[in-house]
Amino acid sequence: MKVRAHLIVSGRVQGVFFRAETEKNANRNNVTGWVQNLPDGRVEALLEGEKENVDSVIEFCKRGPRGAYVHSVNVTWGEYAAEFTEFTITHGTA
Repeated sequence: MKVRAHLIVSGRVQGVFFRAETEKNANRNNVTGWVQNLPDGRVEALLEGEKENVDSVIEFCKRGPRGAYVHSVNVTWGEYAAEFTEFTITHGTA
């Protein structure tokens, strides 16, 4: 089953390669969408793909890369929209 998940990740998640490692993890799991830094220090991501693959990326986001400290991950589930063909790091509002 294909799903869509919107994530807001709080903690020490900027300046620790969080976006780059999320992109690598998403690509390994065939998940499309995007990830970006927010001005308030959080990271935002939109993921689309098979549920088990999206779940795998979410689990990565709950711990983050080395050097990160994840305080919380807020996940909002949505309807799969097949909106993306790849996973990218974006800058600014996506």
